[in-house]
Amino acid sequence: MPPNHRLAAFLRPCGMIWASMCLCWQGFKDAVRQSGLGALARLPQIRDAALATMFNKTSKGFITFEDTTVVPSLVQAASGVVLELGPGPGNQIHRFSTSVTHVYGVEPNLNYKDAIEAKVKKHGLHNKYTFVAARLEDSDVLEEVGITEGSLDTVLCIQVLCSVQDPKKVMKKVWKLLKPGGKFIFWEHGWSKHPLTMIEQALLNPAWSTFVGCHMTRNVLADILGGGEWENPGEIEAPEDPVSVLPRIQGMLIKKAWND
Repeated sequence: MPPNHRLAAFLRPCGMIWASMCLCWQGFKDAVRQSGLGALARLPQIRDAALATMFNKTSKGFITFEDTTVVPSLVQAASGVVLELGPGPGNQIHRFSTSVTHVYGVEPNLNYKDAIEAKVKKHGLHNKYTFVAARLEDSDVLEEVGITEGSLDTVLCIQVLCSVQDPKKVMKKVWKLLKPGGKFIFWEHGWSKHPLTMIEQALLNPAWSTFVGCHMTRNVLADILGGGEWENPGEIEAPEDPVSVLPRIQGMLIKKAWND
């Protein structure tokens, strides 16, 4: 494998880290001008705003990249009442099929709301899409819009488990919210299987998790499987990519209709 291929795979996330650092710094300076040292208490909000700015601006590029992957077919497999976990700038909105009756976009970062609503309107989904400003753990907020245990046909999760606070807890919640026979559809990244790439991930992860908001070093497969009883755990795919610091796992798991 050409050395420059590995170098490029390492440098790509460095560019995102740098872009986010610049946006965070600009946001911090603006906050200091407005409220002085009180800006220090707003660091999480400043980072949220910076990340939303970066991912809103790069949304088209991410959509183009995802079009070369399995993501479109995964999203089109969603049906019935769908919870999209962490939709961010709404990159998947145009991909939902007509078999979807309603989509709840559960997103804690309010800075994405305008971008999501614009895409919902553009694609004529205003009667089918509800933006929910919450984390999946906020059961009271979810219940207010009708999301309760056993109420969902599909949970869609595209590059989200890397950024939640507790992926194990989130997956247990996902399993409870799904109807028996419901689908958990995902495209995620985690630890590489290759020793040199694992070292690169460990080196990048402190800055990546701080400024991009997600983790490179999670055992996402174990977190997903640990959520509950699935009918087809052996069908998860993990395409080989020895140099990527964001190696994917993907698939569609079916919640068991009953315990054996």
